[in-house]
Amino acid sequence: MDNKIFDEVIDRKNTDSLKVDFKQENSLPDSVLPLWVADMDFRAAPCIIEALQQSVDHGIFGYTDIKDDYYQAVSSWFSRRFSWNTQKQWLVVTPGVVYAVATAVRALTEKGDRVLIQTPVYYPFYNVIRDNGRELVENPLIYQDGQYHIDFADFEKKIADNQVKLFILCSPHNPVCRVWTADELKKMGEICHRYGVIVVSDEIHCDFTYSGHVHTIFPEAAPEMYEHCIICTAPSKSFNLAGLQVSNIWIPGEELREKFKAEVKGSGYSVPANLGIKACKAAYRDGEEWFEQCKKYIEENLNYVRAFIRENMPKIKLVEPEGTYFAWLDCSEMGLSAEELDDFIIGQAGLWLDSGKIFGKASEQFQRIVLASPKAIIETAMMKLKTAYDAHFKE
Repeated sequence: MDNKIFDEVIDRKNTDSLKVDFKQENSLPDSVLPLWVADMDFRAAPCIIEALQQSVDHGIFGYTDIKDDYYQAVSSWFSRRFSWNTQKQWLVVTPGVVYAVATAVRALTEKGDRVLIQTPVYYPFYNVIRDNGRELVENPLIYQDGQYHIDFADFEKKIADNQVKLFILCSPHNPVCRVWTADELKKMGEICHRYGVIVVSDEIHCDFTYSGHVHTIFPEAAPEMYEHCIICTAPSKSFNLAGLQVSNIWIPGEELREKFKAEVKGSGYSVPANLGIKACKAAYRDGEEWFEQCKKYIEENLNYVRAFIRENMPKIKLVEPEGTYFAWLDCSEMGLSAEELDDFIIGQAGLWLDSGKIFGKASEQFQRIVLASPKAIIETAMMKLKTAYDAHFKE
C-alpha cells in the first residue's frame, strides 16, 4: 500500500463535521484552519469502507449485537500487537471511551468521593468527575527540561491524604504525548493496590507509539491490579471511526464488571451501533497494513513539524512526543498570557488548535495540534504560524 493515499485533501465542509463545520458556533472566523479535535482528515481504510458499503447495500440497520467473530477480531489485534491475551467475558462494548469513564465513575464511586487525575490531561476527565458530583484531586505532572514525568511522592500523598477511591489514567497521555514505561505503570499500580484505589485506564491512543517507545497494557505491568482496573480501548483513533460510536472496555474483575454493566443498563444503553460493529471488525481484522502506513505518514508529518519549528520559531518548543498523533507546543517563551496566546493563534495565525488552558492551568501557554492530516495541510498550518510569529516579533 502506497502511503501517498494520505496526501489526498478531502473537503469536509458541509458534512456536519465537528472539526470543520462549527466555526460560527465557536465564535471563530470562517477562515481559520482547523487542526483541533482528535480525528483524522484521512479517508477510512478500504476494508472498512467496503464493509460499511455492504451494510448500506443491504439496507437494514436494525438492532445489532456482537458475536464470537467480533471478539476474535478485537482480541486478536491486542494479542498480535501487545501480546495481551484477553478473555471474552471481560469485554463490554460501549458507545465511547468517555461514556465508559463516566459510567465507571458512577458505578464505582459515591457522590463526594475523590477521583485523581494527572494534569494537564484530556479535558473531559474533569467533566465526568465534577458533573457526577465527585471531588477532583490533581497529581500534576512534572514538566522539566522539555519533558514530563510523574511525581510519585505527590501521587501517593494525594491518594493517602484524600482517601482517593478511583484514578483515571491516561495511557498514552493526552495531551503531553508520554508513553508510560512498564516501570512507571508498575509503580502506579503498586501504590493504587496499597491504598485500594480502582484504576480506569484510558488507552484509546495505545496503537500510536513512535520508535523506541512501547505501550504496555496497564495490568500487564501491574498484575496485582487485574481485579481492580478497567481498560478502555476503541478503534476510533487508530482508524478514524469516532463518529461510529463503538469502544471496547475490558474489565477482568467480575465484581467491577457487574457493577459497570449494571450502570450501563441503568443509563438505557443496551445494544451497540450496527455500523460501528461492522467497522470495528473490519478494522481489526483487515486494516493493519493501512494503519501501519497511516502511522508512518503521521510520523513524517511530525518530523517535518519538528524541523520547521526548530529552524523558524525558536521561541516555540515542541515537547517531543512518544506517542499519540498530537504535537504539544510550549509557547511560554513568547511572553504571552493564555488569552494573548489564543488571540495570536486564532487572530494572527488563523489556526484553530486546542488551547492548552482547557487541559489545566499548568498548560495555559501551550497549544495542541493534530498531525493526522495530509502534509499539504500541515505545511500550510506551519507557514501560517511562521508568518504570524515573524510579524509578532518584528513589532
